Amino acid sequence: MSTNEYQVTGMSCGHCEVAIRGEVGQIAGVTDIDVTAQSGKLIVSSDQPLDDAAVLAAVDEAGYEAVRIR
Repeated sequence: MSTNEYQVTGMSCGHCEVAIRGEVGQIAGVTDIDVTAQSGKLIVSSDQPLDDAAVLAAVDEAGYEAVRIR
């Protein structure tokens, strides 16, 4: 199992969280997504190694920017 944490900029509400969850949830192997607009944190768990580029692209597709922090 792999878990990565990202800092997302531009989120302000629950709709933002839903948009990011929807895009990141399409990545193969993702088993859990914890995203909080208040803190700007996105934690993604997967049953296989996570491709940071895929997560960052999914966040971008949702209309936000992210950087991996852990």
